Amino acid sequence: MGMGMGRRMLVLLACVLVLSCVAGGAVWRAADRAHRKDQVQAGGPAVSPGAVSLAAGGAPRVVFRSMAWGPHRDELTSVPAGAPDGPRTASGVKCLRFYAAGGTGICLQAVRGPVSDAYRAVVLDARLHATRRIGLAGIPTRARVSPSGRMVAWTVFVGGDSYAGTNFSTRTSILDTRTGALQPTLEDYTVTRNGTRVRAADVNFWGVTFRDDRHFYATLATGGHTYLIRGDTATRTAETVHTNVECPSLSPDGTRVAYKKRVPGLPSDAPWRLYVLDLATGREQPTAEGRDVDDQAVWSDDHTLVYAMPGDYGSDLYSVPADGSGAPRLLTRSALAPAWLG
Repeated sequence: MGMGMGRRMLVLLACVLVLSCVAGGAVWRAADRAHRKDQVQAGGPAVSPGAVSLAAGGAPRVVFRSMAWGPHRDELTSVPAGAPDGPRTASGVKCLRFYAAGGTGICLQAVRGPVSDAYRAVVLDARLHATRRIGLAGIPTRARVSPSGRMVAWTVFVGGDSYAGTNFSTRTSILDTRTGALQPTLEDYTVTRNGTRVRAADVNFWGVTFRDDRHFYATLATGGHTYLIRGDTATRTAETVHTNVECPSLSPDGTRVAYKKRVPGLPSDAPWRLYVLDLATGREQPTAEGRDVDDQAVWSDDHTLVYAMPGDYGSDLYSVPADGSGAPRLLTRSALAPAWLG
C-alpha cells in the first residue's frame, strides 16, 4: 500500500469514527430526552392517578391532554375549572388530540409499531371507556364533539403535517355515535360558493365545529384561499360563509366563530392571528393576542377563548377575551386540547 493510499485510509477511518461518535451522541441525547420525559420535573404541576369523568353536570372542570413530563405525560387529566393550573387527576388514557361534550369524548391516538406508527380515533363514554375504534389515514390534528355528545368529528393530515404551507392534504370525517353511521370524508359533500358548485381537485376540509347534531362549520381550502363553510350532515351539503377562516370554533351561544386568520405581511411559517367573526353582521374582531396562534381555539364561556401556544414541555394554554379587550394570560401550563365540562 502506497503512502497516498495509507493517508486516505487513515482519513477515511477518522471520518468514520467522527460520524460514529456524532450518531452515537445523537442517539444518546434522544434516549436521554425520552427518559427525562418520564421523570417528574421540579416545579411542574402535581399529577396523581384517579377517576376522570366526562359526564355532563357536576362540578365545572376542564379535561385536557397533560404535557407535563412524568409518568402521566399525554394522559387525559382533569382539574377544577376554577383552578386550571392546579393539581391534576390523570386517567391513564393517552390521546394526541381530544375533545368532549355531552358525556362523549373523542380521542385520537397513536398506535406504536415496530417500524412506524398507526393512528386511530377512539370514541369514549363518560367513564373514558372505548365504545368504538376507527383506523385513521394520517396524523391527527383536530377533533370536536357536538353539544349533545351524539356527533363527533376529526381531521387528519394524509399528506404533510402543517397548515402553514400549501403542500398538505387533509381528511375530515364525521361519525354519528347513535347510529354508527360514518361519513368518511367531507369531500363527498356538495359545496356551493355564491350559488355555484365548487368543483376542484385541490379541495381540503378541516376543523369541524358543531352547532347541533345536524349543522356545523368548518374550513374549506381551494385555489389558494380558505373559506368558512356551513354544513348539513343530513343533506351532505355545505355553503361558503366567509373568506380567510381557518380552524373555526363556534361560541356556546352560536353567534360568533373564533378562528385563525392569515394576516398579510406576517412570516409564511407564522401567518395567523386569532380573530372572532360575528355571524350575523360579518364583522371581524381581532383579539388582543398578538402572537401566531396555530390551534383551534375553544370557548371556556361566551366571553373567553382558550388556545395552545408553544411551551417548555410542548404547549401551554392561554386565554384572552373574545371581544378584543384585555390581554392574553397564561391559564394552564403543559396542556393541550382542553374541554370545559360541567
